[in-house]
This record gives sequence, C-alpha cells and structure tokens, in this order.
Amino acid sequence: MSTPFLVGLVGARGHTGRELIRLIAGHPELMLAYAVSREFAGRPVSDVAPEDKDECVFEALSPEEVAKRRADVVILAAPDGAAAPYVEAIETHAPGRVIIDLSADYRFSDDWAYGLPELHRRSIAGSKRIANPGCYATAMQLAIAPLLPMLSGVPSVFGVSGYSGAGTKPSPKNDQERLKDNLMPYALTGHNHEREATRHLGTKVRFTPHVHPAFRGLVITAHIPLAEKIDSSTLARIFEEKYEQEPLIALRNAPPELKDGTNRKGVLIGGFTMSEDGEHAVVVAAEDNLLKGAAVQAIQNVNIALGLEELKGIL
Repeated sequence: MSTPFLVGLVGARGHTGRELIRLIAGHPELMLAYAVSREFAGRPVSDVAPEDKDECVFEALSPEEVAKRRADVVILAAPDGAAAPYVEAIETHAPGRVIIDLSADYRFSDDWAYGLPELHRRSIAGSKRIANPGCYATAMQLAIAPLLPMLSGVPSVFGVSGYSGAGTKPSPKNDQERLKDNLMPYALTGHNHEREATRHLGTKVRFTPHVHPAFRGLVITAHIPLAEKIDSSTLARIFEEKYEQEPLIALRNAPPELKDGTNRKGVLIGGFTMSEDGEHAVVVAAEDNLLKGAAVQAIQNVNIALGLEELKGIL
C-alpha cells in the first residue's frame, strides 16, 4: 500500500466534521492527521466517530499550529467567518498545501476554485484553494444548469431541509421543540445560497428556504421559465444527456421526496414536468445536506486536487 495522504480537519466536532471523519477513515488513500475542536480537546476522536482507526485525539490548535502541522490537505469545516485566520496562516507557512473550505467565505472569490465537480471539474483539478459549495446551492445548480441555454426568465426555487443544516450552535432553526410539527421559513430574500447559485450559474435565481423537524435531508422544487416550448419527455432527455456520465447524479421520472435524499451520497433529480403551454419547467432535486451537500463533495474535491480517482472512498 502506498503512503496515504494526510488530512487535517478543522471544525471536527460538527455534523459535517463527523461525516468527514467517517469518510476519511474509509478512504484507502487518506489518513486523518489531526482533528481540531476546542470543545472536545483531549477526547479520542473515536468517542465521537468510532470509524476513526488513526487513534487521533481532538486538539485545540491555533491557526499557526494548524499551518505548521504536517498535512497534504486541510479541510476547514468551521462556521462562516472563521476560515480566514487558518487560510492566512497556511499561506504564510505552507502555501503549497491544499485547502478545502466548507464555509461560504470563499465561494465568491475569483482566487478560489468553486468545488462543484459535475459543473466545474476542470477548474478544480490542480487547484490548491477550493471553496466547497453550499448544500442548497448544489441542488439548485444541478437542477437548473441543463436548462441554462433555454431560460426566458428567473428560476424560482422552494427548498426544505432538516435542522442539521443550521449547525450545532443553538438557534431557532435547530430548536427541535420549536420545529416539532412545524415548517419554518427564513431568509425570505438574499439567502447566501441564492447569491451563490446566481453567481456560478451566471443568471439570477430566486430562492426561499425552509427548515423542518427532520435531522438531515434536503429537497428543492425549481420553477424554470423557458424560451422555447418542449414537452416533459424532452425535458427528461435534456437531463439524461447532461448527467449520463455522472455517477453521483441519479434521475427518475417521479419527483423525489425529502427522505429520498437522506443518506444519499449524490443527488436525485426528477419530477420532470412541463406546464400545459410548454414554457414552464418544474424540476425537483433531493440530497443529503451533510453528504453531497457538504462532506462527500469535500472528499470529491480532495480526490481531484490530489490527483486521485474522483470517487475513491465515496462509492
């Protein structure tokens, strides 16, 4: 067996960090070098993620200490606004190291590759700085991208996710008692993932997110105005031609439900329906917000950046 690539993980105690530890532990060519968590410092990683076989202990490392520790790639799974000190320290002490950032901090930077492989694979290869897309933004872009040449207006997207998307810091969006028997709309305009999808699709998108009592899973329904009339079978064929070589994208005629995305490693797209006048398409997409919406996509990007098979350790 060849020497594994070493992965440093910052933000290891969160929901996504937990998934990343599991994926790294099961990857034949990756090894967890360190796991940063101030709250869990001193505890064995295996207490939280039994899959970890590298006998790591959670550590409270500063950005400088992270930068000086040996690693081939650093995954930043910290909240929005927390990445910059780590990036700056790595730029100073180890500028050749690969960084995968899962926050929104660099998704709008021209200096970072945008890590949605199914749409941006070429720009990711060889990059040292990769911004992992947001969970909703991933589903939205994959549901809209095949129809970009045919748009006649602004797509409108309705989204629902489980409360794990709100992270571990207490808030109304992850308050299980408040969410019980409830559906909570929020960020009615200007959601970060609306701006993200707009930027990377190159066209305006309107998006309204909601959170409900399930822990994980995500589903979006996209209403897409078209400049030319087509029927539902043509709509489905457009998606088949776009994604037939993408193992993490599955298609079906029936609209997927939120539970269809739960624990799925990729995205399920379906419900291909045209309005009676043939000018308005409806497409539904479901994914797991912690997997293809975060951790699985991060490992895809690690693999591409390190020159490994893209789906190694995933499928």
